[in-house]
Amino acid sequence: MATAVTTARPVNRRRRIRRFMPPQHGAWAMLLLPYVVGVALVGPRWPHLPLLGAWLAGYLLSYYAFQAIKTRRPRRFADQLLAYGLGTAPLAATVVLARPAVLWYAPIYAALLAVNVGYAWSRRERALLNDLASVAQSCLLLFIVAAIAEMPPARVVPAFVTLLLYLVGTVCYVKTMIRERGNARYNRLSVGFHLAALAVAAWLDALLVPVFLLLLIRAGVLPARRLRPAQVGAIEIVCSLLVLVVVLIAL
Repeated sequence: MATAVTTARPVNRRRRIRRFMPPQHGAWAMLLLPYVVGVALVGPRWPHLPLLGAWLAGYLLSYYAFQAIKTRRPRRFADQLLAYGLGTAPLAATVVLARPAVLWYAPIYAALLAVNVGYAWSRRERALLNDLASVAQSCLLLFIVAAIAEMPPARVVPAFVTLLLYLVGTVCYVKTMIRERGNARYNRLSVGFHLAALAVAAWLDALLVPVFLLLLIRAGVLPARRLRPAQVGAIEIVCSLLVLVVVLIAL
């Protein structure tokens, strides 16, 4: 009897944790990569720490908000919305009070979030445009990081373009590996975008070329192979680290 109770407690604890953690493991690289690159490029400032907290808590808040919109059952996600709302608000307020200039980017984020809301309402959150709106939000964090450091936006523009190319390409590629596997149109879109990204990367800095060439090969070769989602994710972790290193070296 005691063993059954002991076993049940970890199971219940895991269930409670899962209630507050989205099953979107690939999102974490997209969330953290622009932040790490931005802070490394402009130099750390103390408001960057509450920014990171607000950014991650805000993502979790938005995920459950979109789930509430999608299901039309906000009460089902009331606990998550309350917890992450209470976490996001004071952290975001700290950043704004420390560097009010970050509010210049609020209208852009509002417009992009409106796109997410629209797709959540129509229950089409897997649409390509919805994913691209999320990518744009992540990459724009570079400018928030620069504003906090009181650096001109031009300082992070090359990194912004580089990460935008990488993350948009990743969205297209991952679709060809999972949800759009076997879709010739998506394969052409993915490979075509990676070709264009390679050309832009070469124009930005020659040091970016090897990584973007590798990303192009990945987009062209791997969709023909049946990889499990975990394998696709592991490959993307490696790619994210390679992009991080080369961006910091080149830009």
